[in-house]
Amino acid sequence: MSVTGAGHNADLIVINGHVLTMDDDNPTAEAVAVKDGTIIAIGSRASIEELKGPATKVIDAKGGSVIPGFIEAHMHLFSGGAELAHLQLGGVHGFEALQKAIRDYAPTRPHAAMLVGQGVDYTVLGSERVTRHHLDQILPDRPFCMAAPDHHTMWANTKALVMAGILHGRTLGPGNEIVMGDDGLAAGELREGEAFGPVLDLAGESRVRLGLATGGEPDPMPSAEERAADRDIMRRGLAWCARHGITSIQNMDGNLYQLELLAEIEAAEGLPCRVQIPFHYKNFMTLDMLDKASVMTERYNSEWLSSGMVKVFYDGVLDSWTAVMVEPYADRTDWVGEPLFTPQQFIDLAVAVDRRGLQIAVHSIGDGAVRAVLDGYEAAQKANGKRDSRHRVEHIEVITTSDVPRFAELGVIASMQPPHPPGAMDFPLEPTVSRIGPARWPLSYAWRTLKNAGAHVVFASDWPVSPIDPILGIQAAVMRKPWAESDPDQSFSLHESLTAYTVEGAYAEFAEHRKGMLKPGYMADLVVLSDDIERTAPAELHRLRPVTTICGGKVTYQA
Repeated sequence: MSVTGAGHNADLIVINGHVLTMDDDNPTAEAVAVKDGTIIAIGSRASIEELKGPATKVIDAKGGSVIPGFIEAHMHLFSGGAELAHLQLGGVHGFEALQKAIRDYAPTRPHAAMLVGQGVDYTVLGSERVTRHHLDQILPDRPFCMAAPDHHTMWANTKALVMAGILHGRTLGPGNEIVMGDDGLAAGELREGEAFGPVLDLAGESRVRLGLATGGEPDPMPSAEERAADRDIMRRGLAWCARHGITSIQNMDGNLYQLELLAEIEAAEGLPCRVQIPFHYKNFMTLDMLDKASVMTERYNSEWLSSGMVKVFYDGVLDSWTAVMVEPYADRTDWVGEPLFTPQQFIDLAVAVDRRGLQIAVHSIGDGAVRAVLDGYEAAQKANGKRDSRHRVEHIEVITTSDVPRFAELGVIASMQPPHPPGAMDFPLEPTVSRIGPARWPLSYAWRTLKNAGAHVVFASDWPVSPIDPILGIQAAVMRKPWAESDPDQSFSLHESLTAYTVEGAYAEFAEHRKGMLKPGYMADLVVLSDDIERTAPAELHRLRPVTTICGGKVTYQA
């Protein structure tokens, strides 16, 4: 048994578990003891029970696995919390099923200014692309819009387009598009945030999207009632995370307002998860606006609430041809996508952020975007000198052979999402695999290739783009199958998948000395599962549930 600061009774002990510490020096145990929010001992049940006092809380793991709390390294807390109340359209296929879902939902929201659906497949109508006319047939008299799972495309009915003032189109920035019909009017498909922002604003949830849409603050500032409602949305999102065994969140959109809301919750009742909120730098901003990122970092720097990161979008997504490719799309041979920044603009930004000592995380899906971002990080190293910056590339859905080794060479983190490869979980194979084309399949969602090349690979869900459940992500990673027999196997072992949700997540936020493992002196962030994960067949992993989540020594979820 290893003990730190023992000699007093523990606040909480977890006994009778299969403890997977993720600490190579002491990989397994039976029990864990916690005091003052910190792990004080790990060892046999008998040795840990010696630390039990009259006030010690005892949690019986009943033979289930006890693992470090999951670190969700890429998600959207505020919008995810809001979307829990929207119409969920995942798995709905065909016009009749879509019509039934929407018509059943509409009467349950009689006073909603805008009805919003989430998670509808691009192929919901088979090969036919959705238009406003389909949605008008279903719901002509109330404004309605629905988002693809990736949140980069929405479809709206005519009523919503008219109310948003975009039925006749509108001039937009690069990478955004209101798809126009042959009649000269908007067809109903809206690609990227500038296109669908005016529609979503009608839903009265514009504040939850600011961290994604503008990176700016609410204007006017919300009333006390609105602020309280926003705190409740945050609470809903945090509770959803705790329910899934998550103890740390690396949010991938942000503004000062989100930090303020979380600080208010922390002051009132404490936070159930540790949260990092970045400053979101948009392509219409100027480099002096990074002052705000530095202010956010200085003001919020505790183990519960922090900033220290700048988030950027370099491109869009494959399914709407908005991801930036090196070579043209397989099914659109004259098009490589349009970046949200020029390569030089991104280099200037990377150098400026890096000079401030901040971390950078960039949404880069196409191999052209990945290359441009790595070029920016290389330029920052040359300009400012090499340091332990741990800059990140988010998603990396396609990469070129020559860019694979650059992650390890530049010390860049590969932040990837096991639910995302089509066919791995909920996303259908089409249209994505045809967009990519067989020539690029071997280096698509190439977790194993990057890991073998020495990259730190960190896993996450990108909730609400994908279901938040890390156990489903682990199952997707372990069971990943190539699209063609000649493609390399990109799957991870169970232990590698757990590492990517714990140890690597801690590394990504410079906290590997305090979290990501169960070890004396580390934060008491852990989760008890309903069964032994190592003895569960890969195809049965989805049956495992968190039964107790503990963050900072406090029980944040109990089944």
